[in-house]
Amino acid sequence: MTIAGSILVLGLALLSCVADGAPRHHIGLSHRRSLVDGSGAPVTVFDVTKHGAKADDKTDNAEAFIQTWRAACDSGVPAKMVIPGGTFVTSPVVFQGPCKSTEPIVFEVQGNVKATTDLSEYSSEQWILFEIIDGLTLNGGGTFDGQGSAVWKYNDCHENKQCQPLPSSIKLSKVNNAFVHEISSVDSKYFHMHVTSCHSISIHNINLTAPANSPNTDGIHISHSDGVHVTSSKIGTGDDCVSIGQGSTNILISQVFCGPGHGLSVGSLGKYKNEEDVSGIVVTNCTLFNTTNGVRIKSYAASDPSQAFNITFKDITMDSVKNPIIIDQKYGSRNAAPSRVKISNVHYQNIKGTSTSNVAVSFLCSSSVPCQGVELVDIDLAYIGQKANMPLSSSCLNANVKSGGKQNPGCN
Repeated sequence: MTIAGSILVLGLALLSCVADGAPRHHIGLSHRRSLVDGSGAPVTVFDVTKHGAKADDKTDNAEAFIQTWRAACDSGVPAKMVIPGGTFVTSPVVFQGPCKSTEPIVFEVQGNVKATTDLSEYSSEQWILFEIIDGLTLNGGGTFDGQGSAVWKYNDCHENKQCQPLPSSIKLSKVNNAFVHEISSVDSKYFHMHVTSCHSISIHNINLTAPANSPNTDGIHISHSDGVHVTSSKIGTGDDCVSIGQGSTNILISQVFCGPGHGLSVGSLGKYKNEEDVSGIVVTNCTLFNTTNGVRIKSYAASDPSQAFNITFKDITMDSVKNPIIIDQKYGSRNAAPSRVKISNVHYQNIKGTSTSNVAVSFLCSSSVPCQGVELVDIDLAYIGQKANMPLSSSCLNANVKSGGKQNPGCN
């Protein structure tokens, strides 16, 4: 542990020791001002600068951030933690509940929150962690800057199966009833946002960006969660714009502009033993621009058994997309044993636009558990690749497909 880390742990221990006493109460409620939220209830504002945070683009504000959070979370009143305008640097921080108020706690970022770049400070797989909270609003119009360009060179996961992932920028773990809106994330070291073990999460009007060649910078990765809605957002990054992993149910992705990136994906599935099933996925009214994939389902070859079912992709616009419609059940290896992830009841409806590959529909399903109940309705794609006069085609292997409406291309 670094000296800074030791100081932070000591500070938190001292803060905990006075959790029930007058000194803590005095610190937590100092420099407060009351506002009124949309429901008419008074809201107490906890400003990080009143707890020692400095917007000087160099001071590590982790301790001040956590002191402010604890004051707001433990106040027992409707509370808002505010990071005002300016650039605030911080090493990893954990904002943990449960909080004492019956009203959702608000975390408002107005300025720029910038990550430190010394990887020895990151003992876990995230930079900003919200956990064990029922009722959270994260907003404010500000930006989380992961400073990933300083460390992407250390990501060797593409060639090292035992790699240590870089930290994600924002992680929600065991968070219920949360609203995330009007924030930006740039240059994450790994995932921009990871939602796991959560229920009822609404993500709306956010902007996530990283260069197309940045490694594993997924926009939003969802796993082990139920009732996650991602709407009206712009995501351009170096990996999947949205990836939906194991244990995800009742997920809605709507009005998302994706590009650059690897598309909107269910998976990768089947990487681990005893994975939970994926079901109830709807991806609708989205646009993909200049991405390597469009709407994709992917599972690892030689996987343990699991299922992905009741999945709908509808009203999708492809603009210069390499693989607009794809199921890949040999992800990770073309020569390994078949995947045992069973994919069924998958609907593609009103998919239109342009493909930079002449194979616009590719279903590479498992020979062990072929894809069942796949539906293609009103598919209208045009080839705009470099091979002149190349006809648009499809490749459908081990897939039981039913077609309707326009089929350009159909599944042969």
